[in-house]
This record gives sequence, C-alpha cells and structure tokens, in this order.
Amino acid sequence: MTQTHINIAMLAHVDAGKTTLSEALLYKSGSIRKAGRVDNKDAFLDTNEMERNRGITIFSKQAVFSYGGCEFTLLDTPGHVDFSAEMERTLQVLDYAVLIISGADGVQGHTRTLWRLLARYDIPTFIFVNKMDQLGTDHEKLLDQIKDTLSSACVDFSKNEDGTYQDKDFYENVAVCNEKVLEAYLEGGSIEDESVREMIQKRELFPCFFGSALKMEGIEELLFALSEYTKMPEYPGEFGATVFKITRDAQGSRLTHLKVTGGVLKARNLLSGHKQNKAEDIWEEKVNQIRIYSGEKYETKDEVEAGTICAVTGLSYTYPGEGLGSQEESELPILEPVLTYELILPDGVQPQAMMPKLAMLEEEEPELHIVWNEELQEIRIQIMGEVQIEILKALISDRFGVEVEFGTGKILYRETIADTVEGVGHFEPLRHYAEVHLLLEPGETGSGLTFAADVSEDMFSRNWQRLVLTHLEEKEHVGVLTGSPVTDMKVTLVAGRAHIKHTEGGDFRQATYRAFRQGLKQAQSVLLEPWYDFRLEIPNECIGRAMNDIEGMSGKFDAPDRNGEMAVLTGIVPVASMRDYAKDVTAYTKGHGSLTCTLHGYLPCHNTEEVVEIIGYDSERDLANPTGSVFCAHGAGFVVPWDQVMDYMHLESVLKPTKQADEWQPKQIYMQQQSREEAWIGTDEIDRILNQTYNANKREKSAPGRNVWKRSGGSSTNILPVTRTYTPPLSNKEYLLVDGYNVIFAWDELNELARDNVDGARGRLLDILCDYQGMRGCELIVVFDAYRVQGHKTEMYDYHNIHVVYTREAETADQYIEKFAHENGRKYRVTVATSDGLEQIIIRGAGCGLISARELEKEITRKRGEMLETYQAKREPEKKVHMAERIPDEVAEAVRKADFHE
Repeated sequence: MTQTHINIAMLAHVDAGKTTLSEALLYKSGSIRKAGRVDNKDAFLDTNEMERNRGITIFSKQAVFSYGGCEFTLLDTPGHVDFSAEMERTLQVLDYAVLIISGADGVQGHTRTLWRLLARYDIPTFIFVNKMDQLGTDHEKLLDQIKDTLSSACVDFSKNEDGTYQDKDFYENVAVCNEKVLEAYLEGGSIEDESVREMIQKRELFPCFFGSALKMEGIEELLFALSEYTKMPEYPGEFGATVFKITRDAQGSRLTHLKVTGGVLKARNLLSGHKQNKAEDIWEEKVNQIRIYSGEKYETKDEVEAGTICAVTGLSYTYPGEGLGSQEESELPILEPVLTYELILPDGVQPQAMMPKLAMLEEEEPELHIVWNEELQEIRIQIMGEVQIEILKALISDRFGVEVEFGTGKILYRETIADTVEGVGHFEPLRHYAEVHLLLEPGETGSGLTFAADVSEDMFSRNWQRLVLTHLEEKEHVGVLTGSPVTDMKVTLVAGRAHIKHTEGGDFRQATYRAFRQGLKQAQSVLLEPWYDFRLEIPNECIGRAMNDIEGMSGKFDAPDRNGEMAVLTGIVPVASMRDYAKDVTAYTKGHGSLTCTLHGYLPCHNTEEVVEIIGYDSERDLANPTGSVFCAHGAGFVVPWDQVMDYMHLESVLKPTKQADEWQPKQIYMQQQSREEAWIGTDEIDRILNQTYNANKREKSAPGRNVWKRSGGSSTNILPVTRTYTPPLSNKEYLLVDGYNVIFAWDELNELARDNVDGARGRLLDILCDYQGMRGCELIVVFDAYRVQGHKTEMYDYHNIHVVYTREAETADQYIEKFAHENGRKYRVTVATSDGLEQIIIRGAGCGLISARELEKEITRKRGEMLETYQAKREPEKKVHMAERIPDEVAEAVRKADFHE
C-alpha cells in the first residue's frame, strides 16, 4: 500500500464530548474547513435530522482524514446506552480506539462497560480526558482515578510547551509496563518509539491525553500520537471481509458496510455466503459499487485493499457479523436488549403488510428482534431503553409513513442452568431414525451459548456431527421456567446414532431440539434478569432515603462517597425495579439529584417465584418446543415423556464417574426419577442426616442459591423451588449403608472386574444396588474412600435412586460409616453392609443391623428371583387370553431377536 491506513473509533459515555472531539480531529487535520457543533446542529458527522434535533449520535458514521503521512478512517459511534449495540458492532472492524472521558464527571458506569468491551475485542486504546477547561477539574486526581478503575498501565502522555513530558517519571512509567522494555531502559536510559508502538498495540500501554475538544486544546498532541504510535495490522493475501452494518441510502439501495480483512475487493467481484440462520442456503451475488463514505458524501472506487472500511451495493443477504471469503464470522454483540414492547399499528394497517417493512429495520438494527406472536396476534419489538422508542417512532414514520405507538414495556428475562446434565433426544417414527445426546453445562456469566462436539467419528460420523451442531445454532432455544431464551451454557454433542437406511436430515433436527429440551427439564434452571450499574448523585440530606429505596429494589450499593454538599451512591440494581426511579429522584431532591444507569448484565432474578407465576409458562404445552421423544414399536411411533426417555434410549448415558477413587473429582450425575409424581431431588430427611454426618451435603459457595429451580416429574405446572425445609423423619425409616470397596473386593464378579478397571467395577456395583433399592425400598447410601485426594471435601451425589458418598481427605469409608452409625443408629433402622471385622463390632455397638458382603450378594440374588417369579406369574394369564392369536414359536423367536430396522 502507498501509505499506512488505520481505522479508529471514538467511544464515550453520553455527553462526554465524543462528536465534538471528532469534529476537532477532522478540523485540525484539514479534512473540514469549519468545525461544527452539536448545539448548533451543524456537526459534520451528525447527518441525521433526529441526531441534530436531539444533540446525540444515534447511528455510527465514518469520515476519512490524513495526518503525518497516515490515512485514518474515523468512526463516530453512539454514546447513549440505548444505542450501545450499534457502537459494539463497530468494534469488530477497529484497529485502535479513542476512549473519551469527561473531565467534569470522571470515569462513569458506561465508561467501565466500554473498557470491558475494548478488552473483550482486544482493541488498543488511547484515552482522551475532555472538558478540562471546566472549573473543578483536577488533572492528577483524574489520572489516579483512571489508573485505579481502568488500568495501572494508563500513562500520561501530555507535554509542556517546550515539548517535554509533564510527567517527570514518564519513561519509568512506560518502561514498567513491559519487562523487556524495562530491562532495556535500565541498561540504556531510553525507550525506542517502536517499543512504545508494540506495547500500545498489545494493550500493555494506554496513552492518556488531557484537553478540551471545544477549545481545540490537546488535539494536536492526540493527532501526533495517533500518527506516531499506531501500526497498521498485517493482512493475508487471500480475500476476506467482515460485515459490521447494513443501511439504505436515500434512493433505497441496500448498503453493506464492511472492512476488507485480506486481499483485494474489486467492483463486479462475485461474492458468496450463507443466509443468516440457514446454513444450507447459499447466496452468490456481484458487488455493483464500492463506496468510501466521509460524512454524507462518498467516493466510488474500482478496488480497495485490505484494511479499508467501505460500503458496497448489490448484496441482498449479508448481515452484521458475517464473514466473507476467508474471514470467519464475528462474535455477536454482548450488549443485548432488556425490554420488549408491543407495537401498536394504526387502524387500517395490517400486520402482514407491516412485517416485511419492519424486517428491513431489523437488518439495519439486528438487536431490535422484531417478532410476530401468533398466539397473541401482536408484533413485539425488543429494545435497549425508552429513548429508542421515540427514535423508532420517528424512523418508521419517516421511512414508511406509518404512525405507530408502543404498549407497556416488559422485562426480557433469560434462563440458564446451575448443574451438568445429559439431554437425550430420539426421533423414530416409521422409516425415520435419529438419536442425539447433549451434555449441558453451566457457562460463565455473559458467555452466551457455546456449542461443541466431543464424540469419536468412528461412533458418529463427522457429517452427522456437523448437522447436529448446525441445528443447535440455527434457532433461539427457550427455557422451561418462563419460555425465555437460554444463555450462559456450554452444549456439547457427546453421542449420536443414525440408521443407514432410514435417517434423513430432518430427523436430526427433531432429535437435537428434543435433546436440548429434555436436558433443560432435568437441570436446575435459574431465571436471569437484567441489572443496571447505577450512579446516583444527590444532596447529603437525601442519602438515607436513597439507600432505603435501593434496598427496597433488591439492589446492592457501595458506601456513599460524600463530597461537600453532594453524595454519590453507586451499585447494581434490577432493571425491573429502577425503570421509573429517575422521576422519584427528581421529586425528592427537588431537581438537584441525577441518576445514571448503564446495563451491567444478566444476574439471577430477585423475585423468581413471582415472575414465574405471572408469566405462567407451561413447557409441556409448548408444541413448538417438545420435551419428549418419539420411539417406534410394532411399526408405529409413540411419544415418550421427557422423564422416561432414559428408559427407552438406545445409546448409553455418558454421565458416569470416570476416575479411580484416589483421582476422583466431584461431578454432577444425572439422577433418574423413581416416578413421575416424585420430585427428583433427594428427600429432606436424607439431606438432614447427611448434613449431620461431616456436612456431606453442605452447599459450596458456587452452589445455586434460592433462585435455582427444579422441575418435578409430575404435572408440567408443578414447579418446586430447591429449598431445604427439614421435617422430623419417621422412626421406622430404613437406611442401608454399603462399604463400596469392601463389597467390590468381596464379590468374585466385581473383584475380577476391578483387576482390569476399578471404575467399571464401581459402576457395576452402583447399577446392581439401584436395582436392589427398587426391590427393597429403603434409603441406600454407598460410601467410597477418597481419603488420599489432597484437599478433598466430603461429597455426595445422587445416582439414579441411591446416594453416593466420597469421603473427605484423611477420612476412610469405615470412619464415615462409624460416624453415621453413632449419630443415627438408635434413631432409625440402619443396616450396614461390610465384611470388616472391627467395623462390625463398632456397628453393633451403635445399635445398627449388620449384613456381610457375601450375605448382601445372596440377598440381592434372592430378591431378583422373587421378582422374576412374580413377573412370570402375572404374564401367564395374558398368554392364555391371547393364545388364539399366537404365532409359531420359531417365528416369534426370530422376530424377538431381529433388529427392527435391520
């Protein structure tokens, strides 16, 4: 390329002077002859009439300027939180960013949000502290605040008139940001400019500048730094591009705004891609025109090289975040709408005619999420805040000539899970077949949904795996509490099966959806709601009222910061609680208070029970999102409810302990329901007993709180909060404690298996005891040694219908059982299965029953025989009734052995 090309953006909290600084940079670089002003409605980059009237940036714009031999594309982004998604989309195409902080206000809530986003997208950042001409601004105090709240690597680059740095320790402060640079500085006493460029590019150093954009102070210093300390990224030779925005010009032509990330883009080039959410639909179109915009005007180009931001015409199916050519798709914005409103159309305007027009707006503003609700016969639009409503009204009126209104806003909830489960989906009507197993795990807050595959291609072919992942990504999955979208989860394909003759592509779509929902039904669901970061500035005499209000809203706050007659209160609070609070602040402070809110993110809902009851979602009546599976028998398909799918599935579960006892780590295990009428958490009584015994079920800090919910196996409307309400147990309750490894090495079958695989022997024992518990009906606890695992705490989990305990460090299974027997042996009917002689003496002394490992084996064998005799006795009358319809025995035997599909 002939010269260095850098893409930068202006980012700031609203009213920090972002557009004014952009005007100053354009003016000082000679790009414009006169610097416009927001209050005069003549700013070069505020091209929209609504922006000029309101004095805020609503849509991101670009301008091109040159300085010091570098060419810059400057993107001016919205500062208001309601339009922050528009800002975030531009981050995907930046080389550098300028974060503007108001000298009068300091680092605000939205400033910290922007800083986190810049770190997430790994964007090198310069900082400009604006409005330093205002009274009360303190250079040193502001710099200290920036270092404390953003990064200690923020260094003051301000210079005196003689060109020396104002910071006397400037070189030392720069050097300590990188060990190699520090060593070179200590040896040579200087720092190379190239080292500074590399540190800035790697986000190891953040230059800070102070000035006033309105008065053109500090602008030349910032321009010089941008030209001197930036580096153009290296781009590959193969063509690639990232789409970050869709707009339409005055003539209605669709514009695709993109950054070329590799090779060269030429007019009339043929591009291709996948339609959004439809991976199987491929489009292929020509680029008609390449435009380089600067303000309202643009220049056409025949070709543009890598690093260029431009707009192209001729593409009909592109969408923000899409990767073209060799470029991969970008991450979705993490700032999402938190409110949903009903769109009320005027009389005579039909929703069917309006939806295609609104779809054009959604292309340009993807976060709007315009949805037609068939059940309620209404259009709903998701937005970030109240200001966006007025903008949308004006936009729809100007674009389509329709005057719309908005109904009452509702909070957009999300759902996630708190434990790990395995979801199974099976779809097998006649001449169809697919089975999918998904591992659903909790993800980090704000991580969204991530999908992966962890299954051998020998077991499940790569093509089928890709198809399952495509189906996972193609739709918005909803939870089982309120039907809200699910988030913050990792979903892994762990098993699957197809049929060589009967499987079709659509079969895996059904199996995948059902597996996801079946997993959610098992999991501990957590309802999430949006929370605000708030900053409340009020007179000192009002601080008590404000703190009481925030507590009443279920919010959390830090200690008030008092400064003269005013106090500042900061913290987080649910969006639902604070929506109209700004009016209250104005009232009780008599106009002297101010409230600033920025989106913090989604956290557990503060009133889950109330919200779930109000929404009244019934997951079993949601026909679009079935929870059960379809199996086949006698040539016909039949539906199996979600809580019985595990009994019918064709592949084995993958959620089993996989480590030896001395390597064992806690892991959530799926617990199968004993009946559809019983909730699938452990009984309160067994929780209480185990809690007494070395706190076996003590909740860890990471365990879900009171807002974690489980679904029962009965009616779909029966929702049980996971709370621990303990009631006195019945004295005739019976408990059987099994010394796990003692039994394994006493039984010949398990002992032989343990020689090759201790894990296999342990799993086999648990399966046998599950069957035995079903026959005997007692509470059965299996205890395994984990005393050699350093730092291990006593852990208990439920395996199907029995309880499994791994002892803590330095505690053997014998000691655990003795403790249990001592505390509960005279209260309940406790029996211990072990062949340890010393342990037998102690158990008898505690008043417990005793059965040896060999006797337990015989007892289980006897019970199995009794169950088989009972089953055969019941089957005999049925055989006599259907005697006339019997087919020859040899035919029946052949049918029984045959695989139906084979």
